[in-house]
Amino acid sequence: MAEVLVYVDHVDGAVRKPTLELLTLARRIGDPVAVHLGSGAEQAAATLAEYGAVKVLTADAPEFADYLVVPKVDALQAAYEAVSPAAVLVPSSAEGKEIAARLALRIGSGIITDAVDLEAGDEGPVAAQSVFAASYTTKSRVTKGTPVITVKPNSAAPEAAPAAGAVEQLPVTFGEKSTGTKVVSRTPRESTGRPELTEAAIVVSGGRGVNGAENFAIIENLADALGAAVGASRAAVDAGWYPHTHQVGQTGKTVSPQLYIAAGISGAIQHRAGMQTSKTIVAINKDPEAPIFELVDYGVVGDLFQVVPQLTEEVKTRKG
Repeated sequence: MAEVLVYVDHVDGAVRKPTLELLTLARRIGDPVAVHLGSGAEQAAATLAEYGAVKVLTADAPEFADYLVVPKVDALQAAYEAVSPAAVLVPSSAEGKEIAARLALRIGSGIITDAVDLEAGDEGPVAAQSVFAASYTTKSRVTKGTPVITVKPNSAAPEAAPAAGAVEQLPVTFGEKSTGTKVVSRTPRESTGRPELTEAAIVVSGGRGVNGAENFAIIENLADALGAAVGASRAAVDAGWYPHTHQVGQTGKTVSPQLYIAAGISGAIQHRAGMQTSKTIVAINKDPEAPIFELVDYGVVGDLFQVVPQLTEEVKTRKG
C-alpha cells in the first residue's frame, strides 16, 4: 500500500488533536508516515503509532524553533524525497497552510486547502470542501504531481489503529533561505483553561448583541458549563469587547465544532465563512429576521441576557 506523509502538529511532543484526525484520514488512502520536527519525538511516537503511523520520521534542530516556516518546509521536502508518498497531509492552520503551499511549489504539485473529508479515488485522493457558506460541498483531486492537502480541524473523529510506529531519523539539509526570518522573542499565551478555539468540539460565540466587554462574562459562563471555547464576531472584536485571537470569521479563525452556539450574532457572510461547517448550529437572537437563522439547525428568538443565563443554569443542573 502507498505511504502518506502526515505533518505532525505538536507542542514539545504533545501531539495535537488535528494530527490524530489526519492519521485517521490518511489510513483511507494509504499507510500513514508521520513527520515529527523538533523536540519530544520519543513522547510523540507512542501516540502516533497508536493512531496508525507505520513509521515516524524525526528531525530535531534549533532552526525549527529559531526561524519561521522555511526550515520545516526543508524537512518536509526531505521526507517527501525519502518516501515518495501518494499524498502529503497537513493541518489547516495558518502555519500549516503556508508550509503546504511552499512544499507544493517546490515539488511542482497541486494543492487543496481546507478539506473537510478525504477518500480514495481511482486517480488519487479525492478531497471534499465546504464552500459558499456551506451551501455546496465540492469534491476535487490534484491532477499534477503528489497531492498536498490541508485539512480543517474537527473534520474527522480520531480513531485508534495501533501500528508499528518505527522511529527513524530524517536527515535534513537546510537551504540558504531557511534563516531569512528569525524569531526574536516569544510571549506565552495566557491560559484560560478552555479548549483551543479551532480544535474545540463546542464553541460559544458572542456578537454585537452582547453590548459590551463586561457582558462577555455571560458567554464565558455558558462556555465553561459546556467545556467549550469562546468565540466572538468581528463586530465584537472591532469594538474592543474581546481579543482578536478569538474572532471567528473570514478575517479571523475558521472553526468546525460539533456544536456552535451564536449569541447576539446577526450572521453576516463574513462570520458565516468562519463557522459554516459546524455540525450543529444554534442561534440566539431577538431579531427573528436575522440572517443567522437561515443557517442554523436550531434557533431561539429571544433576549440573550435572559436566554443564555437560563441555558447555563440548565446545563449545570443536568451535569450536576
